[in-house]
Amino acid sequence: MATHLDLEEQEQLDQLKAFWKQYGNLITWGLTLVLAGFAAWNGWNWWQRDQAVKAAAMFDELEKAATAGEASKAAGIFRDLQERYPRTAYAQQGGLVAAKVQFEKGQADEAAVSLAWVAGNAKEDEYQTVARLRLAGLLADQKKFDEALKQLDGATAKEFEALVADRRGDILLAQGKTDEARAAFRKAWDTMDPKVEYRRLIDAKLTSMGAAPPAEAPQTAGAAK
Repeated sequence: MATHLDLEEQEQLDQLKAFWKQYGNLITWGLTLVLAGFAAWNGWNWWQRDQAVKAAAMFDELEKAATAGEASKAAGIFRDLQERYPRTAYAQQGGLVAAKVQFEKGQADEAAVSLAWVAGNAKEDEYQTVARLRLAGLLADQKKFDEALKQLDGATAKEFEALVADRRGDILLAQGKTDEARAAFRKAWDTMDPKVEYRRLIDAKLTSMGAAPPAEAPQTAGAAK
């Protein structure tokens, strides 16, 4: 009996050796890839968290500089954010904050550069659209109307559709394209939430152009229920 078991075990061992000889490398490579992938995933998450923490600290300093009206300091911190942590949301937000204080301090060209970076590098449509809206306004102030309209073409975040149309109307009106401006303002009026106070300004623009939007019936108590 013992000899029989020994022979059976030996046969199984030989089969295992043959199997490992044929497939051992493939199994080893497969396990290595899985473990490496797991390690890389953990490393990536750690790296992202580390980047976010450091970028947040820099953004906090940028905000303090902007609040104090220190445009040059804010711009310098933003440049550091661009170089070190360009993929973080803090870099995108930092560009908007830096541009705001630069504009307030009369540095329109520098503000345009900051906004252009956000418009071209932000991953979220919302940040891109806000940057493009503000940049379009700066360009329009410089009478670079075609460039301003091109910026609006890339402003695609749905939440800002009404504001983009309104800004487009302002630029087209400045170009003397009254019919196109009227159509843009009407789109802005149609798409903006009636509860938003800014809609009354769009109403006034349309009215001044002889295209007052239809009066909306006041909501009755019964309808409110």
